[in-house]
Amino acid sequence: MRASKTRRSSRMADEIMRELGRTIVQESQDPRLQFLTITGVRLNKDLSIAEVLYTHFQGHSAELEKSLGNARGFLRSNLGKNLKLRYVPELRFTWDSFVEDMVYDSKNK
Repeated sequence: MRASKTRRSSRMADEIMRELGRTIVQESQDPRLQFLTITGVRLNKDLSIAEVLYTHFQGHSAELEKSLGNARGFLRSNLGKNLKLRYVPELRFTWDSFVEDMVYDSKNK
């Protein structure tokens, strides 16, 4: 996926990140998503795909991925309603390993 670097895509990514975080905290009924943190959103050039970066305090697990996969449609429909987008991008969830990489790098110095 080639990420877009326009001002419009940046603003839209910020709005998507904020709304996904709010939806997960306030409206999601899945307890596995309770401590999920959305750390970033990247959109492709035509804004049709949103790569959502996330972390969880318990770490990465297959159960968490499955839960996000099940919630994908719910989250996408809420984005469409609350942000009033004409076209809602496809959501692709990716584990954000930035924090783990930072801890690993600091231990190896």
